Amino acid sequence: MVKVKKMNESFFAKILKEFNVAGELIRARQEEKQGLLDDFDSESKRFFFGKISEKALASSVKKTNTELQRLDRDLRANIAKSRKAGGRATALASAQVPIRYRATLSGIVGGEIKKATKKKKKKAPVKKKIKAPTKKKKAPVKKKIKAPVKKKKQKKAPTKKKRKTTGKKKKK
Repeated sequence: MVKVKKMNESFFAKILKEFNVAGELIRARQEEKQGLLDDFDSESKRFFFGKISEKALASSVKKTNTELQRLDRDLRANIAKSRKAGGRATALASAQVPIRYRATLSGIVGGEIKKATKKKKKKAPVKKKIKAPTKKKKAPVKKKIKAPVKKKKQKKAPTKKKRKTTGKKKKK
């Protein structure tokens, strides 16, 4: 007699329950975080209007930050739990692929599970090896002899210039 695959329904229900619990915890932590932020906002307004001291606000800041970190850590953990439970539920449901059967005059035919065909990986084109150019040996570097540094000519002190004459000589 031919048997059809049957899903383990109780295991699937357990997974869904775990998934649902994780989702509820995520929502609860989000609401708790929103309440905490609202409380801190009201306290900062009280400080702004001078009802509480800066020291009281500073202690509230520290307390609020530690609580926010705890809530964020819980949120991440519950998100991971829900992701994991969802993956298990998907895997269990995906494993229930129907086996193909056909009724014929001679009886029932089928029951072979076809394996999923894997896509062939395309081979990367073969790259030709290019030889690296060989480095030519350089001639030994000759030491450069420094030419003597020429001293700059010093400017002469300004002297009185002779006046140009019109060409007439003075008589003595």
